[in-house]
Amino acid sequence: MDFLVTLNDRLWDPLVVLALGLGLVLTVLTRGVQFRRVPDMLRQIRGGSGTEAGVSSFQALMLTLSSRIGVGNIAGVATAVAAGGPGALVWMAVMGLLGGALAFVEATVAQMYKRRVDGRYWGGIPYYIERGLGQKWLAVVAALTALTLYAVLAPGVQANSITAAFDTAAGLDPRITGAVLTALLGFIIVGGRARIVAAADKLVPVMAVGYIAAALAVLAANASAVPGALRLIAASAVGADAVFGGIVGAAVAWGVRRAVFSNVAGVGEGTYGAAAAEVSHPVKQGLVQAFSVYVDTLFVCTATGLMIVVTGNYNVTAPDGSTVVEHVPGTEAGPAFTQGAVGTLFAGAGPLFVAVALALFAFTALIAFTFIAETNLTYLFGAAPPRAALAVLRGAVLAVTLYGSVESADLVWAVGDVGYASLAWVNMLCLLFLARPALAALRDYDAQRRQGRDPVFDPEAAGVRGAELWERGGARRPDA
Repeated sequence: MDFLVTLNDRLWDPLVVLALGLGLVLTVLTRGVQFRRVPDMLRQIRGGSGTEAGVSSFQALMLTLSSRIGVGNIAGVATAVAAGGPGALVWMAVMGLLGGALAFVEATVAQMYKRRVDGRYWGGIPYYIERGLGQKWLAVVAALTALTLYAVLAPGVQANSITAAFDTAAGLDPRITGAVLTALLGFIIVGGRARIVAAADKLVPVMAVGYIAAALAVLAANASAVPGALRLIAASAVGADAVFGGIVGAAVAWGVRRAVFSNVAGVGEGTYGAAAAEVSHPVKQGLVQAFSVYVDTLFVCTATGLMIVVTGNYNVTAPDGSTVVEHVPGTEAGPAFTQGAVGTLFAGAGPLFVAVALALFAFTALIAFTFIAETNLTYLFGAAPPRAALAVLRGAVLAVTLYGSVESADLVWAVGDVGYASLAWVNMLCLLFLARPALAALRDYDAQRRQGRDPVFDPEAAGVRGAELWERGGARRPDA
């Protein structure tokens, strides 16, 4: 654990600066595309339909949200407050706003450089590194990093949070919960991509709407405390609060860190679902993915954080290990903070409700992780992977899920943080050089919109090279 903590600090401390800086730069270069094109985001989500080759924009959004909305929205927010104080919520929101530009750029290039394998669209980080940067070796490194993260390092975080939540809510043995979870996951992923997309399509809207509704109910019941909580959050974020002023650095670091962990903008997690979409212009899916960051961070994460602070269900520990505040003695940072907050309104049902919500969040994330891992495996093989390779991959995901269910929470979170930071470094550094084709596509999209047209992408007209599937309309022809 000491080694993992040190390694995470070395990886994440500069990554926080890179994420904020790159998000700000891309916001400026795109002229705030994540703000000025909100109407187009909503329009694109409603429109379009899937084909045999690709999924609809809505399905791609649901697939992406199934990976974005996970334990980071419940347990991750709680750990951010515990380590950085209430002010961490402001920096989570700031990273969510800037992260919209990161998500836009990475999703746009994912669409631009996608491929068709066995009649279906596949794409993501390694695909656009190879096509956009011309660096095959780096693409292989990225694919191996992502494959390791989503098949081995990340599933344990989701599984552990599910079992911990049900242990707190109902005293269920983590071994039993883990076995049931693994069996259900096996049923979904053995069905392949079609069953994965169908599960995400149905579960994500239900879980997100239900959770936000419960959060609003808790906030409404504590309406008189909301203004004071907002003042505390704002003051803590800039070091103006007497109690939390000394840990403002931790507020920034943990707010950004957990925002990146939760919405994974810049990590590249959303690029795989984005590339699978059937659209007429890459920018359309870039806008949809930018909106998914808002749903994750500005809606779900903010709802969780406000509940925790308004109800006072949190403890805060300074970086040196000293206690800053202890409102719920003996309660470990994580799902228990959120369970306590919801429990203030729904009494005994609160912890169980949060456990069920967390289970849905984390379960759909596990489904999406499998899809992402299979996409990277497809890239490494250059074609549909052999059945034996898919069986090994799916077996690994299930084994790690079962193991993570009963392992120490500190260990699985530390391992997951290392994995996410490693992939984020690879992807964000590549995005520095891939911003140019994304900006060219955005200029082309804006020009067509000014002409009152429904944008259709022509890479030659836009000045983009290497987008082979889009040449001569290939991305829109089922037989291309």
